[in-house]
Amino acid sequence: MNRCVPIIRIQNLSKSFKGENGEVRALENINLEIYGGDIFGIIGVSGAGKSTLVRCINFLERPTAGTVFFDGKDMNTLTRKELYQVRQSMGMIFQQFNLLMQRNALDNVCFPLEISGIGKKEGRKKAMELLELVGLPDKANAFPSQLSGGQRQRVAIARALATNPKVLLCDEATSALDPNTTRGVLELLKDINKNLGVTVVVITHEMAVVEGICNKVAVIDEHRIAETGNVGEVFISPKSAAARRLFFPGDTVERFAENRCCRIVFDGSSSFEPVIADMVLKFRRTVNIIFADTKNIEGQAYGQMVIQLPADEEVAVRMIEYLKSKGLAVEEVKDFV
Repeated sequence: MNRCVPIIRIQNLSKSFKGENGEVRALENINLEIYGGDIFGIIGVSGAGKSTLVRCINFLERPTAGTVFFDGKDMNTLTRKELYQVRQSMGMIFQQFNLLMQRNALDNVCFPLEISGIGKKEGRKKAMELLELVGLPDKANAFPSQLSGGQRQRVAIARALATNPKVLLCDEATSALDPNTTRGVLELLKDINKNLGVTVVVITHEMAVVEGICNKVAVIDEHRIAETGNVGEVFISPKSAAARRLFFPGDTVERFAENRCCRIVFDGSSSFEPVIADMVLKFRRTVNIIFADTKNIEGQAYGQMVIQLPADEEVAVRMIEYLKSKGLAVEEVKDFV
């Protein structure tokens, strides 16, 4: 897979629907490039346009304007037969699993193979291999009603892999799962990406999902792309208000807005505690820690802290300069969101 050429290129894409009160704009002028081998997160709040975007990627929804290029092919120009063939290269995983309740796990995985014209014996052999891949060889004869949510999603992943896709589109694939089950499914997706070379596109409203699995992220806000970049870079220095709202609770800062506040970020090579303690000793002024957390992004420890600086303006400025001199990413968070 050529990592120098995007496997998915979304160009000037917009999507509108006809509503009772006129046209409803779901997406506006979306431009994105997703490269082979990426685990690419698309994150935003409910109603931002995420699910519409993923359905436009595989042309289950045809864009009102613009287009999607998949593996170099302009999806707008494809015949119905060609579009069907391209969709076989894009497996899709849904929030509610979408399994056929009257079929057992093995037969659910066989279903896309049957549609593709694969022989029954060959199809069942491949389906069994895929159930082994997702850790459910002992559930081949179990029906969806006999499986847990996590097991259903694993069957759905196996089914999505049946046609040897180049890309997996995951539309809120873990939203219906508990945290422990979510971690297991995300680890499975990471293994599939690493071992099979499948590009994964993750649609989610949960920042923890992006932090836990993705290397690239696009933040969608009010039907537009607000920001894109490497997850670590966006975490350290978010450029948009939408990204900042996702990475830390700005309402916490607003309650302390009478003094200057700043956000400090470390990437695992630095530590907050000695720096803050040394700063307090140096300036002989206390600071108020009003928010702090740590995250694991792409296997690296990241942390952030928001501190309230002293009311003395000169001291506050000098403290910010001191923190920057220590190699930390520092930015003021007044009117941050």
